[in-house]
Amino acid sequence: MKRFNIVGKDIPRADGRAKVTGTAIYTDDIKLPGMLYGRILRSPLAHARILHIDTKKAKALPGVKCVITGEDTPKIKYGNWRLFPNTQDEYPLAVDKVRFIGDEVAAVAAVDRDTAEEALDLIRIEYEELPAVFDTDAALKKGAPLIHEASPGNISLDRKISYGDIKKGFAESDYIREDVFTVHAVSHAYLEPCSTVAQCDLDGRITLWTSTQVPYIVQCLLASTLGMRENDIRVIKPYVGGGFGGKMEMRPWEFCAAFMAKKTGRPVKFTLTREEELATGRRRHPMKIYSKVGFKKDGTLVAKDLKIHLDGGAYNSMGPTATFLSGNFGAMLYRIPNYRYLGQHIYTNKPPAGAMRGFGAPQSLFAAETQMNMAAEELGIDPIDLRIKNAMVTGDKIPDVATISSCGFIESLKEVAKMSNWKRKRRTLRTGRGIGVGCYSFISGGVFNWFNTQYPFSAAEVRAFADGTVHLLTMASDIGQGSDTTLKQILAEELGLKMEDIRITAADTAMTPQADLGSWGSRVTLMAGNATLEAAKKIKEVLFGAISARYNLNVIYDMECKDGRIYAKGRPDRGMSFGEAVALVQKANRGKPLVARGHYTPRGKGLVTPAFSFGAQVAEVEVDRETGLVEVKKMWTAHDCGTVINPTGVEGQLEGSIHMGLGYALSEELVTKEGKTLNTTFLDYKIPSALDMPPGESICIETYEPEGPMGAKEAGEGLVSPTAPAIAEAVCHATGYRCKDLPITPEKILKGLRKK
Repeated sequence: MKRFNIVGKDIPRADGRAKVTGTAIYTDDIKLPGMLYGRILRSPLAHARILHIDTKKAKALPGVKCVITGEDTPKIKYGNWRLFPNTQDEYPLAVDKVRFIGDEVAAVAAVDRDTAEEALDLIRIEYEELPAVFDTDAALKKGAPLIHEASPGNISLDRKISYGDIKKGFAESDYIREDVFTVHAVSHAYLEPCSTVAQCDLDGRITLWTSTQVPYIVQCLLASTLGMRENDIRVIKPYVGGGFGGKMEMRPWEFCAAFMAKKTGRPVKFTLTREEELATGRRRHPMKIYSKVGFKKDGTLVAKDLKIHLDGGAYNSMGPTATFLSGNFGAMLYRIPNYRYLGQHIYTNKPPAGAMRGFGAPQSLFAAETQMNMAAEELGIDPIDLRIKNAMVTGDKIPDVATISSCGFIESLKEVAKMSNWKRKRRTLRTGRGIGVGCYSFISGGVFNWFNTQYPFSAAEVRAFADGTVHLLTMASDIGQGSDTTLKQILAEELGLKMEDIRITAADTAMTPQADLGSWGSRVTLMAGNATLEAAKKIKEVLFGAISARYNLNVIYDMECKDGRIYAKGRPDRGMSFGEAVALVQKANRGKPLVARGHYTPRGKGLVTPAFSFGAQVAEVEVDRETGLVEVKKMWTAHDCGTVINPTGVEGQLEGSIHMGLGYALSEELVTKEGKTLNTTFLDYKIPSALDMPPGESICIETYEPEGPMGAKEAGEGLVSPTAPAIAEAVCHATGYRCKDLPITPEKILKGLRKK
């Protein structure tokens, strides 16, 4: 492996000091002169036709400056942006009918929040209540009420993957098992509720500060729904207090803030409450997963038939992408010669589900990994040995979908077995104590060859100065994962500079180069990193040429950037400081600034992603057989994320993933009754605390990803998936109770033990 000077080092986060000292400015901290405060009126009904809205009293309330309904807007639908434009099914404010409890119906802007809240109570709406459906089984029944008239049977879309001969595969299998798994809805539970501030200038242009993962996508969708030109809207991402997929769409309050700012001529701010976030916010897709697998007697995996019903709630949101990815993840990790997948995204009268960390992987891999553990038990093969036998390796292909260009999966399995003392503990742990394994693979940003845009997937601009500093401009969005630091490390490494020599401006659509599709799918390190690297190489090429000419160097001399200097390898006297070299270039070009742009769009990299990460995780638990309470005693993780850019950053992503995986496995659940979310505070919605985090050990498996910047690939999202199946297997090892419907609650364990 190549040795680096900056890459691979523990570098403090670029935003760390501002956050811990409280000087970081989040969207809700922004206060502009004359600013109005917005609130949204939401539907109390799960499914109803809007007959009439009376806003007269609200408009007459002193302090109210603007009241709007769907009828006041251009009535342009939006949704999954340019990935699946035909699935756009949502208005910023409801026009014809409401489809879930919490659907946005009207908005008010007033001189203060209390006045806006009071005005909401004065709006009178006449509804015609309609029959509703609250789960996929009910939605699919013959004669079920249609949530969207354009989608017969309430199926908004389906996605298929198929290769090999599924019938022949099962005919050749010695052991076949079929299982049904159900996984539940959970909230992103980001600490910063969604917030947005819009301002309209005298020329009618909009500036929007918003808590988002995707400033460019918000810019495009806002332009579309407002009927404006794309570049008449500027979107700025301030500090973001977490997103995890929940902030990767344009949302109604962003539209309302911009529309009302334009209408009133005054800035408008909307900030959601925690109750709104939990009751009506996007959530992870609940799924019903039907999986049939076939093996040879020796454990060779022969065939898999997978069918998934995704409960999308009232609108498509990011569901079309999740529907495809769930099937992709079902085919990952293991060599499956015969595979068939059908995913159906189904409307119900519940809050829409969207993207959430893992984007289909936690659900699909919970079923896949649990089924692998069940098969191992019945075949009499150790669960890790069964995985090693079938594990993907570098060069493997999923026909027409993906090619595995680097893979440390087998090494991860062997390492995690060694770290956890797996073989001994599987044999010797006492009753009530158990150990289990779960694995994952994940994408390094989505490719999706149906994506059609005139812009690159990611772009970067590097400006070099004669004082020895550089300025990096990127639309990539740091939402807490530390990508600003990662990009600076890549740039510093390539140009031979220090971190303090680099300034970064990010996520401002008027200042940074178009375009970047945002922070989702673990895309930033690979895609924005490659764009940054290309820009840096262009800077180096110019500087190398100037130094070579200055010293009359022959082409036999390789040039090097290191320790703030540029010189000929083996001849450090033939060179100068980085700043002097920049000055030399500028002088030769009559003062023209030294600026370079880099771009990255994956080409010929399959249907899904340029690179996949891999890993394995082992959990050890203790289960109180009297109460059913599960205590996770320790976690061991081995994972392949290619070249590690920042070890501390990777460790932080791992710990965050385990935290989310713990909640998904054991405690978090959005409880609904007839479409209404009942647990709308953190007192009732149980996310794990720091005290619930188990001790753990982790190791990064060294691989080199040829498509990644300096060999790097994803390290942030994939690791959320193995925790739930590892804990479920450990609980089964400890008690004999096998959970196929998350979360694993004490009540379920006790009921399972009574049945046994």
